[in-house]
Amino acid sequence: MPSPEPEDLTYERLQLRGPRGGWRPLAGVSLLVVLFIAGQLFLSAVIALFLMAGGDSADAVTDKLSGDIATPSFLALVNLGWAAAIPMVWLVGWLLHRQSPGWVASVVGRFRWQWLFVCLGLSFLALGITLAVSTVLPDQGAGTIDMSGEANRWTSTTRDFLLVVLLLTPLQAAGEEFVFRGYLAQACGGLTSRFTPMVSRTVAVAVPAVIFALAHGAGQDIPIFFDRFAFGVVAGALVLLTGGLEAGIAMHVLNNFLAFGLALGFGDMTEALQPTDGTWWSIPVTLTQSLSYLALTWWVARRMGIQVRTRGAILEPRQGRV
Repeated sequence: MPSPEPEDLTYERLQLRGPRGGWRPLAGVSLLVVLFIAGQLFLSAVIALFLMAGGDSADAVTDKLSGDIATPSFLALVNLGWAAAIPMVWLVGWLLHRQSPGWVASVVGRFRWQWLFVCLGLSFLALGITLAVSTVLPDQGAGTIDMSGEANRWTSTTRDFLLVVLLLTPLQAAGEEFVFRGYLAQACGGLTSRFTPMVSRTVAVAVPAVIFALAHGAGQDIPIFFDRFAFGVVAGALVLLTGGLEAGIAMHVLNNFLAFGLALGFGDMTEALQPTDGTWWSIPVTLTQSLSYLALTWWVARRMGIQVRTRGAILEPRQGRV
């Protein structure tokens, strides 16, 4: 089946606007992995030097950055690593596909800020529905916070965690979306461009969702893995239904704010970052949030005429550049 014309592409096939070649997406994914690892090592060194300059010993720095017990320094390292992945995606897109940064964001070639804020409002509605459902279900295992008990004490560590969450978590969530639902989805779409659109879209959603779940660590059990896989599938579907990353970023940011906020108030940050003993009762909660948000976002996007292809839809007024 011939590839669509460059001016009429859905999100997962946007790399076809640039030079063709099946090696390009594969080389791009490999280069992105190398850049990400190098970035993590560089950031680890920078944060370690900063902590040592503040008086910490080498052993104390190792403990703070190991992740065995979550610390504000470790969370900052994780968040900065994913934030740095955004310009890495832009660089790989330009080097291998002659793709400007905006074409990773959406089918209109830029980040649609107004649509992002609309999606943030919709994610709050979905969250309200989710909280109502979670209250009538049995214990959902890891990640479930019991708010009926005593709240955690306010300490300097709590303050530092809160600052990291507020300042860096939105960038971390955006970075994961740019990598998994952005470059990786487009790479899958480019590699399967000779197949039918249905096959190409299925691969562009399913493969990044599996890798997204696996990237959260080997210690997770099956319910936790499935929970993250389901999140990845819905986030990937949102990209195709809305023509960009904004809806997935909004859902991801609010999801992380809620998880970290509850952990700081009533739970434990180590458990929130590295859950290990989930139950299948967590799946209905995740699906309620994800599917209600998916339905709301798809309906509002259609009502607003949000563009989902590079041609043939109502053009939105420019609201700023990426």
